[in-house]
Amino acid sequence: MNLKLFSYIIFPAIFLVFMISCGSNRSGNAGDTTSRSSTSESGETRVPMPAFNTDSAYHFVEKQVAFGPRVPNTAEHEACGDWLQNSLERFADTVYVQHARVRAWDGTVLNIRNFIGSFQPENNRRILLCAHWDTRPWADHDPDPANHFSPIDGANDGASGVGVLLEIARLLSKNQPDIGIDIIFFDAEDYGQHDQRQGIDRDTWALGSQHWSRTPHRPDYNARFGILLDMVGAHNATFRHEGYSMLYAPHIVRKVWQIARQEGFGHYFINDEGGHIMDDHYYINTIRNIPVINIIDQRRDTPHGFFPYWHTVNDKMDAIDPNTLHAVGTTVLRVIFEE
Repeated sequence: MNLKLFSYIIFPAIFLVFMISCGSNRSGNAGDTTSRSSTSESGETRVPMPAFNTDSAYHFVEKQVAFGPRVPNTAEHEACGDWLQNSLERFADTVYVQHARVRAWDGTVLNIRNFIGSFQPENNRRILLCAHWDTRPWADHDPDPANHFSPIDGANDGASGVGVLLEIARLLSKNQPDIGIDIIFFDAEDYGQHDQRQGIDRDTWALGSQHWSRTPHRPDYNARFGILLDMVGAHNATFRHEGYSMLYAPHIVRKVWQIARQEGFGHYFINDEGGHIMDDHYYINTIRNIPVINIIDQRRDTPHGFFPYWHTVNDKMDAIDPNTLHAVGTTVLRVIFEE
């Protein structure tokens, strides 16, 4: 992820083949794609929605990782991007591909693509869901210094959020709520400055979302609110109230965390302050003025404040817990179907 480590330190005080899924049993609802409704804490029957298929989401994560590290300007990045575009074209009503050339902190010109899948594009009432699909070029927090310039697989840091949103896109292709949904996969989020570089330049991160925020796929684009998913697949994940989310969209944070608790995921979605994380949502909030929150795994028991394999070569499929994907995917689905 982008400047997560540095932001966490700076602000210490203010702080998911569906075609193979039916035969697997990674979670309690795996293979169940029927519509479901739930009962609120007050006993009222809530809006029916399709059941989140955890096996399908896990498959989407696995598929991305199989390409290898998705670092801009590499063949693996190009191949995964083509697959993402084809996947969205299978599910969404309209797909936009935003090509751009952006300059990284070290002077490298990156050829990037943001992918936007729109459902009911004619509907003026919209919700934005997003994640980044690129991976960190350098494992600069690996315990072995020999790996500090090796790219990472990014199973959790990148692929997990995209996997959850691809499964949501698949479900929306069959059953849509009465609101327009845009799913955006941002590129070049994780190409920020290497940890060994002196000083902190937060704007070297989230280059794809910075570009989209200034020049969105539709010039008049707006949304009621947005949800960013980042590192949403690890074992024992804890999602706290991220600082910029509380600054720009506290009402959305409270809504999402309440729904998570109602769905039985209070042990993941903790009512506690987290750090201020420089991430894609920051630029959508400050440039585009759309209130966007960040669902991101923040820890108290690691030196950098994130899951143990953050920015290391061990961010592989072994780091992914289907139960975490299920909790996040079900919560986000409930949010959009109740809006």
